[in-house]
Amino acid sequence: MPPVLDLSYEAWIEHAFGHEVRMHGNAWYFDDDPDWWNPDPATALACFTRLFTTSQQSLAWFSDAQIALGFTYLLSTSASGDNGWFYSREVPTPARLECIGAIHLLFADLFAERCAPVLGHLSEEGQPLNSCCYMWWDEFPCIALPDDPDHDALHTAAVDVMRQMLALDSVACQEAALHGLGHWARYKPFGIEAAIDDYLADGREKRPELVTYAQSARCGCVL
Repeated sequence: MPPVLDLSYEAWIEHAFGHEVRMHGNAWYFDDDPDWWNPDPATALACFTRLFTTSQQSLAWFSDAQIALGFTYLLSTSASGDNGWFYSREVPTPARLECIGAIHLLFADLFAERCAPVLGHLSEEGQPLNSCCYMWWDEFPCIALPDDPDHDALHTAAVDVMRQMLALDSVACQEAALHGLGHWARYKPFGIEAAIDDYLADGREKRPELVTYAQSARCGCVL
């Protein structure tokens, strides 16, 4: 079947998040010739920005497992690869920055509310969304290519989002931010140490395992 190219926002939400979560076998998007959403980059980022800023309303009727499956289909490079939407220079830089910045709202409104207070790097059992939360930045598509004149600004925007995630009252979101910062520290150290140091010194009580993980992330030692 041809890719799904022309969907309203509401139809796109249903297409991405409305599928059955199978107990056995591959996810629906690994079926032979499934419908596949592949719009132009500007359309894709407009949809993602709206979703990130309205997740409570947009995803209210879907289960945690359906939401995790939908985000894996849309964004995980281990599932859909990288469609190039986020690093496309066809999209004006302000729109790209707005989309990246809106991820903080997704974590504040969705993941912080629905994820269990468990640590993914310790394989603690959580809710269906916990794994998606923990692996968010690990599997997120490329944000900017090296020759992009706005490369540094876009990656700094992502780090700013992770810093905001660290301030959330959610163990899962804090760990997800540290996981992302740990990967950024290896290749794009835009204020990584300062963000983690501020987190460690913010006065909030933290699990010792999370403190140790933060210290590992500071030097890029995360999986």
